[in-house]
Amino acid sequence: MTRERTPLTEPQSLRSSTLLAIDPIGGIAGDMCLAALLHLGDQLGRGDALRAALGAGLRALADAAGATGIDLASVELRETLVEVNGIRALHVDVLLPDAVAAREPHHRPWRDIRDLLGRAQLPDGARTRALRTFAALAEAEGRVHGIAPELVEFHEVGALDAIVDVTGTAILLEALAPARVVCLPLPSGGGTTRSAHGLIPLPAPATLELLRGRALRSSGPGERTTPTGAALAVSLAEPLPQLPDLTVLATGYGAGSKRWEDAPNLLRVVLGESVQGAGTRAQLEPELLWQLEANLDDLSPQLLAVALSSLLAAGAKDAWIAPLVMKKGRPGHLLAALCAESVREACEQIFFRETSSLGVRAFRVERRALEREWASVQTQFGLVRIKLGKQGGAIIQSAPEFEDCLEAARTHGVSVKDVQAAAMLAFGR
Repeated sequence: MTRERTPLTEPQSLRSSTLLAIDPIGGIAGDMCLAALLHLGDQLGRGDALRAALGAGLRALADAAGATGIDLASVELRETLVEVNGIRALHVDVLLPDAVAAREPHHRPWRDIRDLLGRAQLPDGARTRALRTFAALAEAEGRVHGIAPELVEFHEVGALDAIVDVTGTAILLEALAPARVVCLPLPSGGGTTRSAHGLIPLPAPATLELLRGRALRSSGPGERTTPTGAALAVSLAEPLPQLPDLTVLATGYGAGSKRWEDAPNLLRVVLGESVQGAGTRAQLEPELLWQLEANLDDLSPQLLAVALSSLLAAGAKDAWIAPLVMKKGRPGHLLAALCAESVREACEQIFFRETSSLGVRAFRVERRALEREWASVQTQFGLVRIKLGKQGGAIIQSAPEFEDCLEAARTHGVSVKDVQAAAMLAFGR
């Protein structure tokens, strides 16, 4: 008997094995992220293409700014190859003409930056990454100052160079398109630094708010992790304690301006292909997803069903409805979805558009999933597909596709379980 096996065509089975690891050797800041990704592009032979994508994105941002007072058209990037502790690296400066720097405001509202990113003709993935980063910063600043994120006005983070750093990093990640981005623990630094509010401790309060739930490693003094760097790491990468098993393809280095005595002030990015772990069975790599949910007590079941279908159509990996008893003893339902970062915004919009919810809860969850394939087997009732779950090449789970069995059962006038049994017998498990 011949079995035909093809990869599943479901979106979650099409994940590439390409991984980009962020290694904050001496620290992380927005300009260091930008420099490290550009340097990585040079090592890959894709430097010109990345710079073209970056230039187009920044021009689109400047066009969207128009006469709003955000003078992005005058911004220039200066790249300098430097050597830090014997390691060749790229340093990037965001340059402003003196006249522009003189009229830059001392603070810029988060809503102005959000509106600018919404207007700009950026790639959708780049816009989403940039918005996530600034939203994380606004939430952290809001907690520090005891105000709602909507009311936050950025100081240093709202400057033109920070807008370029964040948006530029988002554009470069979109152009590189790794399947997975991870980040090693960030260095704490220590001491004090001067800000728009005066002297503040290091790590900066906003940096610590951003790093809630994340590992922070001890280091020498100084500002090793800036709020912008922390926001990029938290918003765009999942945390890992160390580099995972991978085949290295290229490495890029971004240099900071200061020099430390205990570590080279470098941010390293490593691009590689994930490899199977040691042993007879590969270790399943964790996949970091978002779980979105809302409690509903005033929505028709028909509309709930529409919302569920819409979430799956938008790319959610799973969606479900569960009964609830809500406040005042009211019966209700929990609508929930499991989705990747790339479709989170689309799924959130479905909650607002298709339901009566005024808010959506979101929290990170980790999932380990078997590799999936189809195997087709011939039975006396016709061809039936078998869904396979594999780990390290070994079949762990197998089940006949229910819709195939249902159709065959109706055609031949037998029970579905008879077709299922015949399919598993033909498959040999």
